[in-house]
Amino acid sequence: MPVPRFSPFHALRHRNYRLFFLGQGTSLVGTWMQNIAQGWLVLQLTNSPFWVGLVSALGSLPILLISLPAGVFVDRVNKHRLIILTQTLSLLQALVLAILLWTHRIALWQVAVIAVFLGTVNAFDAPGRQAFIVELAGKDDLMNAIALNSSAFNLARVVGPSIAGLLISAVGLAWCYFLNAVSYVAVIWGLVEMRLPPFVRPERPGNAMEQFREGARFVRRDRRVLALVSNMAVISIFGYPVLVLLPVFARDVLHVGASGLGFMMAATGVGAVVSALALAAFGPHMRKGAILLWTGPVFGAAIGLFALTRWMPLVLVILPVAGGAMILNTAVTNTLIQTLVPDSLRGRVMGFYAFVFMGMAPFGAFQAGWLAEQLGAPAAVMIGGTVCIIASVAIWRRVPEVPQLR
Repeated sequence: MPVPRFSPFHALRHRNYRLFFLGQGTSLVGTWMQNIAQGWLVLQLTNSPFWVGLVSALGSLPILLISLPAGVFVDRVNKHRLIILTQTLSLLQALVLAILLWTHRIALWQVAVIAVFLGTVNAFDAPGRQAFIVELAGKDDLMNAIALNSSAFNLARVVGPSIAGLLISAVGLAWCYFLNAVSYVAVIWGLVEMRLPPFVRPERPGNAMEQFREGARFVRRDRRVLALVSNMAVISIFGYPVLVLLPVFARDVLHVGASGLGFMMAATGVGAVVSALALAAFGPHMRKGAILLWTGPVFGAAIGLFALTRWMPLVLVILPVAGGAMILNTAVTNTLIQTLVPDSLRGRVMGFYAFVFMGMAPFGAFQAGWLAEQLGAPAAVMIGGTVCIIASVAIWRRVPEVPQLR
């Protein structure tokens, strides 16, 4: 029997995926810098946690409205060219925000409008990128590639917020947006340098609506996929908004300022990076479904404990646990869905994944912002963590086939 290979970097042997990974890794640092800057900017402009949640919700609203039909579009077009276009548009929005800040013409409505624009771009970019990964790394290395993407995303969560916190304190918010614009050059360059076979437009019977219904039927009829999507929806609505409220915790609960916010985001990312690299190395040799049994409850318990904590050193211990559980849940769910879906439906089903993973964020950000305004940010996060625990346990008890998936 051959000895299993435990390498977290096996997917990097594919040249196209290597270009994608390195370019995206650079760009994500800038993305996290902008994420931190947006929360801090809205808090400065409004002095309201409700508006912090609402602007974040507006940025995700287009994903809620568009990602499902976008999945049909992704299955019809050249994914490579689509992603080059979406990354270019993302560069432009960051540059516009930097210029508005430098010229002192920034207003809340501009931040909100550009957030909606970026959300619209992401509604096409997210299912496109998810469906594109298998073309770059192949099915055999899909688990490894997704876990590596998660590690890059969360390594950027460590580096980006730390840089953003220092920049905000030293030279102002505008530099976060400008450096994000510059970082998109790396991923666009990597995409342009790829060597891909000529694109062959798939021939599909029926119109776009019929194709959309075909994808919806697959998700509805496969109990395992429906359970995976449902669990992700609950965590997206009630768990992930803890990240939206971190600026409120930094300023009003823990009193650690912008630099402390950067450290909290970085701590969350450290746990996520460690977990993602471990998943990349050992995930292909584990029963992936079993991981989902405990990631939801651990994540919910961790953010609940965070909500009760007022001592910064303990916060920096708790947040890596939350980040690790969060990324394991996300990466394993993504991999299992892509493993279960036929190639012909990949774009549409990943549109559903983007719908619940990112498109549910408006509901999550809105409810978290409203609860934080009414009851305080700690109570909002505590309620969300409790819901995550209860829902995760209930879903896997109802669909026990999922924990058996390999």
